[in-house]
This record gives sequence, structure tokens and C-alpha cells, in this order.
Amino acid sequence: MGILFFVQKYFKMKKFKCVFFVYLFLVTYTNAQDNNQLTEDSTKEYTIENCVNQFDADKTSPTKVGYQYWFTDKDFLDGRTLKMSVVAPHKSTHAPHQHIEDEFFFILEGTAQFYLNGKTKTAGSYTSFYCPSNSMHGISNAGDTELKYLVIKKYEKN
Repeated sequence: MGILFFVQKYFKMKKFKCVFFVYLFLVTYTNAQDNNQLTEDSTKEYTIENCVNQFDADKTSPTKVGYQYWFTDKDFLDGRTLKMSVVAPHKSTHAPHQHIEDEFFFILEGTAQFYLNGKTKTAGSYTSFYCPSNSMHGISNAGDTELKYLVIKKYEKN
């Protein structure tokens, strides 16, 4: 019985070592990727000129239901973005959809109807809405005035 106990313990230890080394590899690889991203971002020069973005109506992009303005696009810093969307009364930018990235909406002006996984909620200014990864979500203008909201999202870098 002593030898059987030793053999079982030996194989459990080998299994542990294997799992441990796989874990160690993954942690090291992830950290290497993060460090590579930090290196890429740290070589970019950040100045007061490119770190402050004041709204400029001439730099808006028209949409089918209003316009959008990118305060920070996905090329500025590791895929993180900040966009303002403006939607005409009783319109929506697109139908409910889903994607891998999670995102936040923050209502600046107007009345929004949020859609999340089959349920809706209507809210006004200074309300946030979180959309988890892969959830069906959407936002539409439920009011009689323009809806202005911020979208905060991080895209995967290519």
C-alpha cells in the first residue's frame, strides 16, 4: 500500500506541476503582451495639444439619424474610445445588436430608451447604461428633442 500511495502522490504532483507550468506560461505570455502594449503606448508622445480634445462641429461625422464626434478614436490609446452620438427624436442609431466588447453609454441630454437582453428602460440626462460583453443591447431616442450621449468602449487592437 505504501508504494501505491507514493505512485498516486507522484502523479498528482506531476499533474500539479504541469498545470502550474501552463499557468505560469499563460501569465508570462499575458504580461509580455501587456508590456509590449505599454511599450507601444509609452513611445507615443502625449502633449497638451493631443491630450485635450474640444468639440468641433466641423469634425463631426454624419449618421443616418444625426451625427457622431470622436473625442478619442481607437488609434489614440490601446483601443480605448470616447465618442459622442447625437440622435434625432424618435430614432435610433441601429437595431439592438451584440459584440465582444463591453461598453458604457452616458446620457448628456434628452431621453433615451435602453434595450438590454429583451428588456427596456427609459431614462434622462446624467444616466449611465452598461452593456456587458456579448449582450443584446441598443439605445434609441424616446424624446421629442435630440438625444446626446457618450459611448465609452475599448476595441481590441489589430
